[in-house]
Amino acid sequence: KKKTVSFSSMPNDRKINSTAACISLMLEGCELKKVRSNSRMYSRFFVLDADMRSVRWEPSKKDSEKAKIEIKSVKEVRVGKKTPVLRSNGLSDQFPDECAFSIIYGDNYESLDLVASSADVVSAWVMGLRYLVSYGKHSPEAPGTGHPSLRTSWISSVFDLADLEKSGHIPVSRAVQLIKALNPGMKTSTIELKFKELQKASERPGMEVACDLFVEAYCELCTRPEIFFLLVQFSSNKEYLGVKDLLMFLEVEQGMEGVTEEKCLEIVSKYEPSKEGREKGYLAIDGFTRYLLSADCSIFDPQHRKVCQDMAQPLSHYYISSAHSACLLEDNFWGRSDISGYISALGLGCRSIELVLWDGPEGEPVVYTSPSAASCVPFRAVVGLIDQHAFTASAYPLILCLVVRCSAPQQRLAAQCLRKTLGEKLYLEPPNPVASYLPSPEELKGRILIKGKKLPPTCEDSEGEVSDEEEGWELARRLGQEDREAPEGGGLRRVRLSRELSELVSLCQAVPFQDFESSRRGQRYWEMCSFSEVEAGRFANECPAELVSYNKRFLSRIYPSPMRIDASNMNPQDFWKCGCQMVAMNYQTPGLMMDLNAGWFRQNGACGYVLRPAIMREEVSYFSANAKDSLPGVPAQLLHLKVISGQNLPKPKGSGAKGEVVEPYVCAEIHGIPADCAEHRTKTALQSGDNPIFDESLEFQINLPELAVLRFVVLDDDYIGDEFIAQYTIPFECLQPGYRHVPLQSLAGEPLPHATLFVHVAITDRRGGGKGHRRGLAGRRGRRVREYTSTKATGIKAIDEVFRTATQPLREATDLRENVQNALVSFKELCGLTPAANMKQCILTVSTWLLHSDSAPSVTLNLAEQYPPMEAQGPIPDLLRKVLTAYETMIQTSRTLIESADAVYGKLIQAQQAGMDFHKELHRIETKEGLRGRKLQKALESFAWNITVLKGQADLLKHAKAEALDNLWQIHNAGQSCGIGRNGSASPEPSRLQAPLEPIPE
Repeated sequence: KKKTVSFSSMPNDRKINSTAACISLMLEGCELKKVRSNSRMYSRFFVLDADMRSVRWEPSKKDSEKAKIEIKSVKEVRVGKKTPVLRSNGLSDQFPDECAFSIIYGDNYESLDLVASSADVVSAWVMGLRYLVSYGKHSPEAPGTGHPSLRTSWISSVFDLADLEKSGHIPVSRAVQLIKALNPGMKTSTIELKFKELQKASERPGMEVACDLFVEAYCELCTRPEIFFLLVQFSSNKEYLGVKDLLMFLEVEQGMEGVTEEKCLEIVSKYEPSKEGREKGYLAIDGFTRYLLSADCSIFDPQHRKVCQDMAQPLSHYYISSAHSACLLEDNFWGRSDISGYISALGLGCRSIELVLWDGPEGEPVVYTSPSAASCVPFRAVVGLIDQHAFTASAYPLILCLVVRCSAPQQRLAAQCLRKTLGEKLYLEPPNPVASYLPSPEELKGRILIKGKKLPPTCEDSEGEVSDEEEGWELARRLGQEDREAPEGGGLRRVRLSRELSELVSLCQAVPFQDFESSRRGQRYWEMCSFSEVEAGRFANECPAELVSYNKRFLSRIYPSPMRIDASNMNPQDFWKCGCQMVAMNYQTPGLMMDLNAGWFRQNGACGYVLRPAIMREEVSYFSANAKDSLPGVPAQLLHLKVISGQNLPKPKGSGAKGEVVEPYVCAEIHGIPADCAEHRTKTALQSGDNPIFDESLEFQINLPELAVLRFVVLDDDYIGDEFIAQYTIPFECLQPGYRHVPLQSLAGEPLPHATLFVHVAITDRRGGGKGHRRGLAGRRGRRVREYTSTKATGIKAIDEVFRTATQPLREATDLRENVQNALVSFKELCGLTPAANMKQCILTVSTWLLHSDSAPSVTLNLAEQYPPMEAQGPIPDLLRKVLTAYETMIQTSRTLIESADAVYGKLIQAQQAGMDFHKELHRIETKEGLRGRKLQKALESFAWNITVLKGQADLLKHAKAEALDNLWQIHNAGQSCGIGRNGSASPEPSRLQAPLEPIPE
């Protein structure tokens, strides 16, 4: 790879920071590839006429008067492969989506399909054309007529305030500080260089700058072309967003609901820097950039910043944030015990802390993970600290995992200390013998549970023997401090336990694990097992279904392999996918695994508890942790991620020798069940400075959204020593759609000031049409043979007959959903929109075509009807006829779905409930039928599969009906706001169109 050195901006590095700059490029002209309907591409030189009324191209076989398009005939400008010609198979891989655009023009809605050399050229042409189309209609002042813009006036007023001497000049140093204050994160050297360049170009060197030079420097440095392009897309093609423009952007692109003009005015007054803009309700480029960078526009859904999940489920239904060796700040083996490790872990919402008790030199127990540690911490000090900080970050229960390595007398002192210090917080009530599950986090709020061994009821002495756990002994063996030999025959080691310590254990009694069958028959809900990472990993690979089933009732704790003497971390996802609640992490060790843990537990108000997916909690459900495809009844989703640009990226840590140049690229990773794990990277942004443009689209299929985590990693392609620049990890369920900034963090998880990635997020259904079930977004066309989910035979005649009654309703449910989805996708494609567009965008697009033409056919939406028809008067062009036909199909399939859903739903639920009636009798029926071994296992699996499929398909039908109703509401809403609706009253609320289906109980 050839390296170049440059001491100034490259001459061809033209920054498109205004509409005038776009039109200037178009007037000069450039080479674009023209795509014909036979998929062949021809290079032509395209140029905007000097009178700005036509776009011409040459060479052409046509008469020069015909090789042009008049601006007034342009109906729409589309970015990307949005026409049948550009979508054709012959071209799909020849150029990226962002390098294509189409001009729809003329009364017959013809398309001129073009491919540019880069996304920047596309942006300039699209921005300029959209401006000119609007300019012809609204006659604003032509670009460059000398009238000062909102922005120029504001920057000049800032300059005037800084011009203390009122001399018309300010020192360069003050100008640099001023721009730095207006654009935090920008390097001083970058600003100084820009002033030198402009001074040299205007032949005005010196230590002072005038107002016009300051304005020019600010506009060149602080205009982000990708945001300016976005603003022009949504503005009425001027250089700011009005209140209605902003409302449209928030609803259509950001997926926000219930946005009012008052809310938009609040945003303008909060973020628009110019006084004139605030007074008129205009959001110009600087205010828009500030808004997009603000917490109000975060990629992280604000609903998840507070506790938002049901906290009344049994404790075993939650993942619990757990620490291993929390007191160590360095590694496991040579680490130094330090009390601040506990404060740090508790501050991050950790709800399970391990304490290993050893005999202390002064007759009192001490805590450290190995006797080799440089210093030890008195147990009393640790308990005092826990008492002080236990509930500062979370009010939900804290579990102290005691691993006892001290003598019985010191155990008594430890028990006394716990009782005296923690007092009422200590949970000591005995388990309820008639209950089947642990209490909920809500019931245990503010309480501290002790997890440990308990003396058997038969023991009446002040101390007795109990079986010991392996955890903690490996380290003692390494250090030659093991004073107890393993029993002959390899059985469990025995240790002495004092009654006082035993009595503190209530809901988390540690017991040794034998096998899943023994647990199913004999383990009580308040007993829990700890597994080493190796043992749990074996179960996760060999019998994942049994591990998932075990974790529905019992807590399990996974601790790191003792071989990890460097305190590295295991991958928590390997165990979360099997439902393991407590995966103990070395909080002191940063890196990928800790990023996943920290990101994951952010999703429920960072309270340390996250509700597991329903498919893992329901008593009867089929779930294979190692599934390679979509799961029965769980709607797979597509994540469409566009990585647009980076801002203020720091250099990698070990890169002191390499100067200022960073050549970054972005890796987007999905972590979840094996079927979801994937990684895509962008191209490298070469010679890009601190603000690289990536402009690359990535796509991921997510089969179990509730367990998926998205991680962004920014790396340096030209690194010396260390390639890591930054990262950010976010649960899939917390993603907000639309244009968002990702707040980047260091390897240790600390925020990097002003370092961000600018991205666009859309979530859609896998098979198209429908929106992602959490968002008002739509999906992708399924072009394969329709797949029907069916029930499986259990081998028990009476049960199979019940499930057979659901065969037809299952097919009907799939047909109802997929007919609507396919009709939606056809309609969107004909409107020139992506699968991620919503219904409001579709109606607005059609209305734009009609309003941009003097000879437009008359097309109206009859809003008096519940299912509004789109009616045309007089002759209409072929493209518009296809759009009307696709709309009609979409309305009819939606109507069939809405009117038939209840009956089909009822049949599915009836079959599911009839199947569940057999559940309690299942073991008796199995015995009667003589099922055992593999046949029995198969029958149980098929039964669980059928129950899961019926519930899941009924759920999907419920979602599809709600979405169809929402689409009707959007049609009414858009029809009224864009002027093609007639006979409209106030748009109906989705809920009033028809009562929603009842939720299915777990």
